[in-house]
Amino acid sequence: MPNFIFTIATLTNSLITEGKVTGFWVGASDIFAARLNAIRSAKYSIQFETYIMTPGRHANDFAEAIVTQAKKGVKIQIIVDAYGAKSINKSYWKELQIVGVEILFFNPLKPRDILQYLHRNHRKLLVIDGKLALVGGAGISDYWDGINEPAPWLDYEVSFEGEIAAKLKGIFQKHWLDLGGIVDFNIEPLNPVPFKQQQLLVTIGENPNYRNSPIRNLFKTSVLAARERIWIASPYFLPNPSSVKLLIDAKRRGVEIKILTMGERTDKKYIHYTSRELYGNLLKEGIEIYEHQPSMMHAKVILIDRNWVSIGSSNFDPRSFFRNDELNISQIDRKFAQQIEEFFINGFSQSLLVSKNQWRRRSLWEKLIGRFWLLFYWQL
Repeated sequence: MPNFIFTIATLTNSLITEGKVTGFWVGASDIFAARLNAIRSAKYSIQFETYIMTPGRHANDFAEAIVTQAKKGVKIQIIVDAYGAKSINKSYWKELQIVGVEILFFNPLKPRDILQYLHRNHRKLLVIDGKLALVGGAGISDYWDGINEPAPWLDYEVSFEGEIAAKLKGIFQKHWLDLGGIVDFNIEPLNPVPFKQQQLLVTIGENPNYRNSPIRNLFKTSVLAARERIWIASPYFLPNPSSVKLLIDAKRRGVEIKILTMGERTDKKYIHYTSRELYGNLLKEGIEIYEHQPSMMHAKVILIDRNWVSIGSSNFDPRSFFRNDELNISQIDRKFAQQIEEFFINGFSQSLLVSKNQWRRRSLWEKLIGRFWLLFYWQL
């Protein structure tokens, strides 16, 4: 399609920018090492935001690297989701604040507005000096090492350089301002790298709703544009009836569709059972659903045809579409698409391909749990 990125940007209220992929890591050890190396390379500023943070080795390593850089005079700003980081002790944050690290908590609990507490900041973003950005699905937690599982969680991290890094820094700063923080643009101007690179699309999910959801529109238009294949990785795979119809229509026009999702090894088994309640019509149409077996499958990515890739924090579920603040980056790039294709193939090879007969034979207990939680579908 001519001007494909411009068309998608218009339909999703996304930002068109430029840059290039400079790194791609799979697995906890490589992901956390890449983040620490990026933090240690900072000379002027670090912006970081995440959803999940839990006490443990990775949180301690992160704090040590952040404190070291802060003592060198690097300006550091951190946004953490109040719910996702609830298990971190206050003393942890004080240790960072003592050396000048600025920290804001996204959407802390307000007794008079309990329902608003369901709104999460699900983004995972690290920006270094406005020149390097890392985006992926992992939080700061030892969970990703695969605690009590045979293997680490399946996840990835991607680094970008170029104008996109300055753009992502600006997106972080907008979030910072929305939360009541202060930014002095005289001290911290946004200085994009000027040379021309690959076009990239940045889709920002911010306080979305059913009528206005850039992430939902991104996924919808990507599926509608597919002519050869749609490969989706989403641990929390909870398509609504509209999304199910989109996928079935694509399958009926000859598009290959494969879904990579979590299996029995999961951090939220009730969501796995709920997701399975929605498999029926998809399996009936010949859509392939793969459940990852060695460990939790936590990656979120869509591969369309040979070249279109969208990576980031968004699941194929109502929370990412209509509740959470999310961030996805998409591009047409054959080389990067091949890396993502290899990621999928490796994931498929370690997964159970669900058959209709297997699905029909799931236990009564599993069905009851799944159907019960479907009553709360829009809050899962």
